Amino acid sequence: MIGRLNHVAIAVPDLDAASRLYHQTLGATVTPPQALPDHGVTVVFVTLPNTKIELLTPLGDASPIAGFLARNLAGGIHHLCFEVADLTAARDKLLAEGARVLGAPKIGAHGKPVLFLHPRDFNGTLIELEQS
Repeated sequence: MIGRLNHVAIAVPDLDAASRLYHQTLGATVTPPQALPDHGVTVVFVTLPNTKIELLTPLGDASPIAGFLARNLAGGIHHLCFEVADLTAARDKLLAEGARVLGAPKIGAHGKPVLFLHPRDFNGTLIELEQS
């Protein structure tokens, strides 16, 4: 069902500093910041030859990332994103197998529908599925 790894998301307390670290220190290409109000985050993508790293920071006090950073002051890996050919079919299969889907699909940073799966169902890892 899952396809390729689309990105690894890392929550960061300072998006500018993290972007500079990946760009200047590691020599990676980093996209400009993109605000995603529906998700409560601002993101940049670090482009790698085989995948991407998403650096995300809270957009407002109600952001779910704010709580994550309150527990992880330096930041850390927040979720893994996998591509799926059919998001609706993937959701239906996962629900039938007892997985907890968090909310309804929303449009993600790449302009494609995404949804999240509860970390307790996936070895403590929040999973994002993105329509490929």
